[in-house]
This record gives sequence, structure tokens and C-alpha cells, in this order.
Amino acid sequence: MARELYVSTDIEADGPAPGLHSMLSFGSAVYDRDKTLIDTFSANLRCLPGAAAHPDTAAWWQTQGEAWIACRQDPEAPEQAMPRYRDWLRRLPGRPVFVGYPASFDFMFIAWYLLRFTGENPFGFSAIDIKTYAMAVLGREYRRTVKHTLPRDWFDDLPHTHVALDDAIEQGALFCNVLRAATRPGAR
Repeated sequence: MARELYVSTDIEADGPAPGLHSMLSFGSAVYDRDKTLIDTFSANLRCLPGAAAHPDTAAWWQTQGEAWIACRQDPEAPEQAMPRYRDWLRRLPGRPVFVGYPASFDFMFIAWYLLRFTGENPFGFSAIDIKTYAMAVLGREYRRTVKHTLPRDWFDDLPHTHVALDDAIEQGALFCNVLRAATRPGAR
């Protein structure tokens, strides 16, 4: 059986629900279990016809000037970007497992866009939520497991910019550090 590869993925959107709102950009960073960064993929997308930005999200984007500019550079039609992404996932040297923070948000957009524009989702239902995994490793309640309460040594010196690929790389390294902590002798 092929090894698992952890595809840390971050999306940027103009609202909370795919189809009603558009995914503006996404980035994926593929990590091996030992935290080797294998490959990356990113794309900026054109907005969906008939979809509209959510007012609260639009107001938030007004505070994110550089990230907004980055996600609007050279947008592609989803009909072009999503088949390229599907094919990239298929070419990975292992079985892709989606990793997100929060996976419930990012995965729903990626799954919807893959199914809508390619007819398939190479991840299937394989998705790991970093926050839930950290909750289990730390033995804490979910709502008490937030980034500022996680062990400092779980974080690499990587930026969180709201540029999808930057954030995918950052959260992929975080996931690998949690994975290492969970498998360390004496871990919970």
C-alpha cells in the first residue's frame, strides 16, 4: 500500500459556504511523516457566476490589503485550475490525506470545487483537522485548544499571512510537529 502524504491545504474565500460564495485562492503543501516538504500547489480563482461575497467576509478582506492583492493576481477559471489540481494530487508519490486548520472549512471548499469542476475528489473522505488532533494529543477540550495555548515548540518560524500557500506551509509544519509529539515515547 502506498504511503500517506499529508496535503496541508489553506483556502481563502469571500464567504462561509462554497457555491453561495467563491473560493478566491488555495494552496497545498505536501509533507511526508518526517516533515519533508515534498511539493506545493497554489492557484487564484475567478469568482463563481451568481455567487456573492458575504458582507462580513468582505469587511474582513478590507483589513487584509496585501493578502487581498495576492489572492486576486492572475485568477484562473475554476474549470482550468481544479483539473490541474486533481492531476497534481494524482501524481503525488503516495496517497493524499487532506490536512487543515480548520479542516471543516477548508475541506468543504476543496471537496465542493473538485467535485463541481472535475467530478471527483482524490482525497475521498480522508481529512485531518489539526485542532482536533492537537486536542487529542494534549487531552484538552476542543474549545480550549487554540493556537496561543499550544506548546511553543510545535510552531516553526513561519509566517501566517492569509496568503493561502504561506498558510498551508505553516500549518503543515505545525501538523508534523503535533504528529511527532503524539508518537514520542511517553506521549499521552
